Amino acid sequence: MPQIHLAPLRQIDPATLYRILQLRTDVFVVEQQCAYPELDGRDLEPDALVMWADEDDRVVGTLRILAEPDSMRIGRVAVAPTHRSSGLGAQLMGAAVEHVAGRACVLDAQAHLQHWYERFGFEVSGPGFDEDGIPHVPMRK
Repeated sequence: MPQIHLAPLRQIDPATLYRILQLRTDVFVVEQQCAYPELDGRDLEPDALVMWADEDDRVVGTLRILAEPDSMRIGRVAVAPTHRSSGLGAQLMGAAVEHVAGRACVLDAQAHLQHWYERFGFEVSGPGFDEDGIPHVPMRK
């Protein structure tokens, strides 16, 4: 059973951080074939938090929580192919939503996952848009 952790970047063991960033790159850059700067600097912001799930010394899921001027932002939600459809993504999102409870929260959902995010109380908050060839919708809770 994967264990879930939450910490600012500076408190994450380097090997664990490497595995987190490798999973994000494997999913967003390689699997989804989107050549974009995965390392965008936002993980280094003072209020940024990284959440991850590990099992047997492997990072199998991750997301990040950022502070925006008027809300919190959940993003970079990724689950290893070996753990998809296991409920791990829902565990991570549930923990993230609980962490930001009482504050407005936004995210940019891949359009095909809109209904999945609605399970956590998010609603579409604007027109859809294309990001790296993938349809997205802005959502707010």
